[in-house]
Parts: sequence; C-alpha cells; structure tokens
Amino acid sequence: MRSVTYDDDGAGVSVPRGWREATETALYGPDGFYRRPEGPAGHFRTSVHASPLYAAAVARLLCRVDEVLGHPEEVAFVDMGAGRGELTAGVLATLPPDVAARVRAYAVERAERPAGLDPRVDWRAAPPAGVTGLLFANEWLDNVPVDVAEVAADGTTRRVLVRDDGTESLGEPADGPDAAWLARWWPLEAEPGLRAEIGRTRDEAWAAAVASLERGLAVAVDYAHAREARPPFGTLTGFRAGRETAPVPDGSCDITAHVALDACAAEGAALLTQRAALGALGVSGGRPPLSLASEDPAAYVRALARAGQAAELTASGGLGDFGWLVQPVGVPAAAALLVDVADHEEE
Repeated sequence: MRSVTYDDDGAGVSVPRGWREATETALYGPDGFYRRPEGPAGHFRTSVHASPLYAAAVARLLCRVDEVLGHPEEVAFVDMGAGRGELTAGVLATLPPDVAARVRAYAVERAERPAGLDPRVDWRAAPPAGVTGLLFANEWLDNVPVDVAEVAADGTTRRVLVRDDGTESLGEPADGPDAAWLARWWPLEAEPGLRAEIGRTRDEAWAAAVASLERGLAVAVDYAHAREARPPFGTLTGFRAGRETAPVPDGSCDITAHVALDACAAEGAALLTQRAALGALGVSGGRPPLSLASEDPAAYVRALARAGQAAELTASGGLGDFGWLVQPVGVPAAAALLVDVADHEEE
C-alpha cells in the first residue's frame, strides 16, 4: 500500500518517506515487485540463472559442510531469498545420493511457493531455527531495504526522503544508531552531494539469519564494497526487464544497492571474491585440451560449453567480482572447507 495524502483539490499525492520504508513497500508489499508472477528471473540474471555449475558448486560446499559436521542424520540446506527455488532445486538435483537422502531443504522467500517445485523443498517466509548445515544467501542482502544519507549544503549528513515517483528531498539529520553506523563503516566528508546507504538493517538481518544455525556455515554472496573503497555517491539503482533503470519505489522495478559485507562479518568470518570461492569449489574457466576434440568431439563441445559458463561465473569485472562472506557457526574457522577456499584468494 502506498503512503498517500491529498492536496486541496483532492488529488492523491505520495508522502516523502525514507528509502527503507519506501523500498519495503515497493518490493514486498501486496503489489510489490517480488510478488510478481514472473519472479526475479524475469528482470535480471544472477549466478544461479547463468549456469547449473553454480548450483553444483554450492552442492559441493554443502557436502564439505556435511563432512565437517560428521555426517549427521539430517543436514539442512537453507536458501535465503530463494526467488522461485531455482538454486534449491539445482542443489538437490546435484547432490550425491548418500547426502541427498539426509538433506532437509528450506527455501526462504516472501513470495508464494511456485507451482511444480520439488516437493522435498520446505517453503517458508523465515529461516528455520536451530538447524545444522549450510545457510546460503545468494543476492539476498542487496534487497534488504536500507535508508540513504546525503551530505547537505550546510555539511550535515541528512536522510534522503523519496516519493513514489522517485522524486527525492532531504530530511532530518541522520542520528542515533544510523549515525553511529555511518561513522564506523561509511564516514562521509562534509562535501555536499556525497551519499551512503546505511547498512545497519542488513547487518541485523544477516546476524538473525546466522543465529538460526546451531552449527554449520553461513554464506552471503552479493555485490559488495569495502570500507576503504566505498563509492562516493552510493550504489542505489533499479532493474526492470533486464535493464538498469532509475530506482522508483512504485513496485514496477527492483530496487537494490551493493552490500557492505565487511560490516556484516562477525568473528571468524572470511571475505573473498566469487572467483576465488568457485575456484576452490572446482569451477574452472580453462579450455579443455584440443586433443579431446579429435578423441571425443561431443565431449569436447560439452567441456567447452562448461568452460564458457565457468568463465562467466568467475570473470573479472563481472560475476567473479561478487563478494562471498563465509561465516562459520560452531565449527573451527580452520576447517578444511574454509582453508581450501581461502587458499584460492588472490594476493
């Protein structure tokens, strides 16, 4: 439902409000973008949609977690921000039978359960509590709504307000926990026009998701930036029908912003690139040997296709630059699955 007031002629006029509130309604309200029948895949392409190699890599990570946990009777796979369940279904289809028989799969998403989804998938609006296994959040945190701050002409950092048509204005100065978060994680110089997305709500959302695990591993994958290289004017943007567009909070487009994953990270976490993480999980963009072309042409073509998909998933300047936040819960940070991944990080 939109926030509307009325002018003297009785015409509806949307009320300026913070970006967090406006985005929450635009994405997740009754007519919100993420409740539309076409789902996210109808508007943008994630690593999940780019290649089945991605789900296979996540399945391998789940197997590593299962091994570190000592092969429990039940191991959970929790897919945060599951879209239409594509990743969950892909992981289940790729797991070896002995692991698949013990996996309890949860798809966490606010939209309704899609028709035809694997009946083994438990579809729910919030993560299950007290489970043991792997919680995986692929491009979830970038859609956790945030408020936006901007430095005004007088040098103060103020909240940015927005109407449903995307028109912005500056509100009151940022204060309290939001001001403290900015000071620690995204300090702004007193230069008018500089902007930041206040990631406190994402820190809290991630901490709550991690807390749902009793033991295991939590992984967040997203567009990311670090404190020493925050973009000076923020990253808030929109996507519609495969194209980047202005972020207009009327439910017609996705509204997203890159994630300060370093602010989300708790003790023991590792931060690395998708290129490094997928390399550690067996995804390589190397071309198959030419000798295979003469020995087995069909196999060569298949291997070449896989190499092309792997190259897209790990490309510099593209999906390979995504950040991975790897957070152990009740398992040693030096467990094999973490060491193997960290060893592939670039110098």
